[in-house]
Amino acid sequence: MINEELLKILACPLCKADVNLQKDKLVCIKCGRHYPIKDGIPVMLVEEAELP
Repeated sequence: MINEELLKILACPLCKADVNLQKDKLVCIKCGRHYPIKDGIPVMLVEEAELP
């Protein structure tokens, strides 16, 4: 779904922490926000994130 190299450089736009891939979302390891992946593209917008 998400390229491993891309996953290594992605970070939460709010707190700048790393994100982990969990099912169809990217989850921030610090604040816990869930960022959606739409059509294989991560949507790293704070407004689109789901709160934990």
